Amino acid sequence: MRLKAALLFALLGTQLGFAQQPLVSPQETNERIRQLATAYQARAGDYVIGSGDLLRIDVFDVPDLSREVRVGESGRISLPLIPVKIRAGGLTPIQLEEKLAELLQVNGLVTHPQVTVFVKEHRSQPITIIGAVKKPTVYQVVRHTSLLEALSHAEGLADDAGGVVIVTRPARPNFFSEGSPPEGSGNGLLPGPQAITINLKDLLESGDPQFNIPVLGGDIVSVPRAGIVYVVGAVQKPGGFVLRSNSEEMTVLKAVALAQGFKGTAKPGQAAIIRKDPDTGRELEIDVNLKKIMARKARDVRLYPNDILFVPDSMGKKVLRRAGEAAIAITTGVIIWRR
Repeated sequence: MRLKAALLFALLGTQLGFAQQPLVSPQETNERIRQLATAYQARAGDYVIGSGDLLRIDVFDVPDLSREVRVGESGRISLPLIPVKIRAGGLTPIQLEEKLAELLQVNGLVTHPQVTVFVKEHRSQPITIIGAVKKPTVYQVVRHTSLLEALSHAEGLADDAGGVVIVTRPARPNFFSEGSPPEGSGNGLLPGPQAITINLKDLLESGDPQFNIPVLGGDIVSVPRAGIVYVVGAVQKPGGFVLRSNSEEMTVLKAVALAQGFKGTAKPGQAAIIRKDPDTGRELEIDVNLKKIMARKARDVRLYPNDILFVPDSMGKKVLRRAGEAAIAITTGVIIWRR
């Protein structure tokens, strides 16, 4: 029976992809996020100016033209003696310096202008990170930022993070249109809003930069929560196993396969599922005869997020009236595994 069980769990693991994919803890996942984010940071570019930013503009030897200006909603600023509003949104400070120097010279205001632009207040590029992350937050982007950097800024994923990240991107002012909005652009907004879904496995394991997308000011990075199924007791690798999503179907056989099978002292015929009633909050104990399920004499049983599958050993009581208390106590501090 023990050999048959081992073969069954090995087959299940291969079919589900567990044999090829190592199980990693959230701590290892978050360390990888931090390392990848650091590697990307070294290649980051300059800050892009946007509406709401406060700029300090200095024109060397011309104090009357030096001042602080706030970028308007249209992405433009005004300077004295220059007859048109100047587009600042969408430019880096260096690009704006070059543009202002050109305008000052073309308008005959300064023969050899030397202009410096400093972003005194960053107000235009808030990124919101919410959902199943360690530290939901809102912060201002001061340079090109990647999705991995955003997740790292939120201190990585929570234990119950699902298998995807969703970046919601709002419509943005079309800063790059110098005149009236181009035909088809409606009110001068770039296309949006849009939602971009990135698979976490692709993001962390593929190394393909198409998944580590740039995160822009105004974006909302959301990590949906997925439940955890716990397997405790007389199994080889007890722990909590994160579902890819709450709609993923997990059964007791799959869960035991994830836990790498039973210990030699296990009593699979007396297993139980501990489930909290969503209406009353009471703990329910559901008897499960894993021995019969493995022999195909009973149907496999579905597990739901936060279920605890408890497999007693030969030293356990035959009647599992206190299985719920035992299983819940065991799950305190249990290792969480991400597939």
